[in-house]
Amino acid sequence: QVQLVESGGGLVQPGGSLRLSCAASGFTLDDYAIGWFRQAPGKEREGVSCISRSDGSTYYADFVKGRFTISRDNAKNTGYLQMNSLKPEDTAVYYCAVVEGLCKWTGVWDYWGIGTLVTVSS
Repeated sequence: QVQLVESGGGLVQPGGSLRLSCAASGFTLDDYAIGWFRQAPGKEREGVSCISRSDGSTYYADFVKGRFTISRDNAKNTGYLQMNSLKPEDTAVYYCAVVEGLCKWTGVWDYWGIGTLVTVSS
């Protein structure tokens, strides 16, 4: 059974940090690019970051550059998103997704997780 499960969300104060995990099961993560997306209340889903399957190239949306770091551990079949210097506007449900191709912000992704809520508030 193919599954992606995010974890690590929660409530954090502005300026704080969280690390999200994306655990894959039922398939080998090595063959896929991993993307992180988010959707805030009342807003459309947007791409946050992506890491390629081949050379580990990383890509970030401008609004998280310098604050978020994407990584992967293929041995653990898991992807990660380290989020530092969090701001209230980062509040959203964060989703991981995988695609058997190149990183991209739009188009069809092969599998999606159910999301984890990140709330940044004092």
